[in-house]
Amino acid sequence: MSVMQKETFDATRAEAFGGRMVGIVNDASLALMISLGHRTGALEAMAGLGWSSTAEIAEASGLNERYIREWLGAMVTGGVVEFDSDSQNYHLPAEHAAVITSKAGSHNLAVPMQFIPVMGGVETPLVEAFRNGGGVPYSEFERFHPVMADFSDQTVIAGLKDSIIPAVEGLHERLSAGIKCVDIGCGSGHAAIRLAEMYPNSTFTGYDFEERAVKAAQELATSKGLNNISFSVQDVGRLEEVASFDLVTAFDVIHDQADPAGVLANVRRALKDGGVFLMQDIKACSHLHGNKDHMVGTFLYTVSTTHCMTVSLANGGAGLGTCWGRELAESMIGAAGFTSLETKELAHDPFNYYYIMKV
Repeated sequence: MSVMQKETFDATRAEAFGGRMVGIVNDASLALMISLGHRTGALEAMAGLGWSSTAEIAEASGLNERYIREWLGAMVTGGVVEFDSDSQNYHLPAEHAAVITSKAGSHNLAVPMQFIPVMGGVETPLVEAFRNGGGVPYSEFERFHPVMADFSDQTVIAGLKDSIIPAVEGLHERLSAGIKCVDIGCGSGHAAIRLAEMYPNSTFTGYDFEERAVKAAQELATSKGLNNISFSVQDVGRLEEVASFDLVTAFDVIHDQADPAGVLANVRRALKDGGVFLMQDIKACSHLHGNKDHMVGTFLYTVSTTHCMTVSLANGGAGLGTCWGRELAESMIGAAGFTSLETKELAHDPFNYYYIMKV
C-alpha cells in the first residue's frame, strides 16, 4: 500500500500498541529502580545473600529498611527479585545477579541504567531547546561524567590490555619502551590513568574542557601516586600543538564535539611522524534505515537527543549525534588528512568501532 493512500483504523493494532505503552511505563520505571539499586549497593548486597527479610537486606547494604521495602516492591513486580509471601523474604536469583551485579564482570547491565535518570534530569531545558533551538550545555548534567566513566570502564578499561592495545600493531612495544601520549576528551581520566599504570615508561596527558571531570581525574591520579600523567582543562577544538604526540586516543568523544572536523584536523597536526590516532566511537550506521534493527538503537538515539547532539549544539556546534555512523566517520577522517585507516570490531565490545590511523 502506498504511504499516500488513506489508511483504515485497525483497532487491534491500537490495542496492541496501548499494551506496549503500558509495558514501557513499567520497564522505564524499573530501569530507574535498577539504577538506584546499583548506586546504593542494594543489588550487590542481595547478590551475596540467600532468601532474606527487608531488615536483613537493609543491614547487609547499610541502607534504610523502609526504602529497601518500597524499592523491593518495584523489583518484585518487575520480575527482578523473587518474593515468598509466607516467609515475607526476598531473593535475587543467581541468574539475575549474573546480569545486573559485579558478578557480570565487564557486562554489568545495571551500569547503563544510570543513563535513564541522567537523561531525564535535563528534560525541561530540552523542551526549551526543542522549541527555540540551541542546546543543553554540559553544566546542566550533574552526573554525566561519573556515569560515563562507570560505563566506559566496561568497554575501555576492561579491554585495554587484552584487546584494544593489541589491536594496533606494535603499540604495546612502543608504549613499553616509552612514548608521549594524550587522551582527548578524557572525562574523569580512567582510561589515561589505566594506561599510565600499564606503561610507566610512557608519559600521558588528559585533556577535557569540563573542569569537574578534570578535577576528578587529577584527584584519582594523585591517589594512585602516578608521576607519569597530568590533566589539563583544554578545548580540543582549539588544540594548537604540532607534532607533539606519538599516540592520541579518543574514547567515545568525537561525535560530541562542537567542531568534530576541526578536532580531527587538530589531532592529525598534533601527531608526530609515525604517530597513531586510536579512536573508539559508537558502532552505528550513518543512515537511519541501517539502524532500525540495532540492538540498542532506541537507547542510542535517546542518548543523542538528550546529551550528545544537544551539548554540541549548545556550543554552536555541528550536532553530529551519537549515530553519526561509520560511513560519515571514515569520510571525515579522510578529510582531516589521515591516509591510513583501519576500522576494527573487537570481541570484548559489541557497541563500538575502533578506528586506527597512522601517520
